[in-house]
Amino acid sequence: MSLNDTVSAERVHIGFFGMRNAGKSSLVNAVTGQALSVVSAVKGTTTDPVKKAMEILPLGPVVIVDTPGLDDGGELGSLRVGKAKEMLKIIDIAVLAVDASRGETPEDAALIAALQEKKLPFLIALNKCDLLGDRPAAPENALYVSAKTGEGIGELKNRLGAFAKRLKNDKKILEGLVAPGDTAVLVIPIDASAPKGRIILPQQQVLRELLDLGCAAVCAQPETLPSVLENMKKTPRLVVTDSQAFGRVSPLVPESIPLTSFSILFARYKGEMGQLIAGVTALKALKDGDRVLISEGCTHHRQCGDIGTVKLPAWISAYAKCKPDFRFTSGGEFPEDLSEYSLIVHCGGCMLSETAMKSRMAAAAAQNVPMLNYGMAIAETHGILSRAMAPFQK
Repeated sequence: MSLNDTVSAERVHIGFFGMRNAGKSSLVNAVTGQALSVVSAVKGTTTDPVKKAMEILPLGPVVIVDTPGLDDGGELGSLRVGKAKEMLKIIDIAVLAVDASRGETPEDAALIAALQEKKLPFLIALNKCDLLGDRPAAPENALYVSAKTGEGIGELKNRLGAFAKRLKNDKKILEGLVAPGDTAVLVIPIDASAPKGRIILPQQQVLRELLDLGCAAVCAQPETLPSVLENMKKTPRLVVTDSQAFGRVSPLVPESIPLTSFSILFARYKGEMGQLIAGVTALKALKDGDRVLISEGCTHHRQCGDIGTVKLPAWISAYAKCKPDFRFTSGGEFPEDLSEYSLIVHCGGCMLSETAMKSRMAAAAAQNVPMLNYGMAIAETHGILSRAMAPFQK
């Protein structure tokens, strides 16, 4: 994916589910127009979820997710079915492929119930309709298709496109914080943890959105920030910093200029800020041995001084004056059972879709486990949380 493409986290995620040999993978290939999934008459060819970011008319930029069969058997098969059901946490729309010659199975019915419980939009693709003689009328949320002949594939894509259009997110990362003509300063440290030759995704997205909103953007490192602010003829409307630089940046920015971080911006953009800020209470109450989960939505090479595994634990321990038991997850890994944790500290989720981020937050809330955002945790441990949250309190 190039820098000009829509990032996967901002794309509509469409999951394809069904029994083994219901033609699920063939349906994926028919919809995408590519040999995305391996197709075979042998049951269980799809053994792990397959994800692919692509453009499909009339849907636009999407992520297609092909999943293992819902009826996979044995110990290994059960694990595969579990992986398929995990995809319900990240998808925005589901397609259930049903072999029209066999009809709906108990596994299909169970998946439909799960989709309804999660309030996820879905379509039932009655596949292999070319094998049927008489066809009873299809239910409102179902249609006859044939991955083999192409019948109904265009209509399936049109219906998915209608779903995607309703799901289109016009929410802004900087909603209500800047207006056309404003100037914002982005503080971007270039240190050992910064990727060579580029800036990270949250910085890219905020910078691009400023330009889209008709604002001016000025980028600086913490070391050059004082001179940048001094030489600006117009006072910036907002300063946004990398969260781990809060301690250095806050004293350099006059109190009259709103200050926050990229991580906190994404906490509001993809999550529920009220739930996350409530996690501060749990941060204050930590005791020796309390288990704290630090979770990142991306995977990256850990370096000396890593924010998640080194800096955050040190700041939290010093702030709470105790020695918590820190555990770590990254990427798609997130525990089902959260009951052992006293607190979850989660990144801004720039690499997760809004659906995936809110699914994690919902799981924490359902199990009564407080959850806190990286940026909020860092701001609180540096004594500047009220200042970092002030731009959002209007």
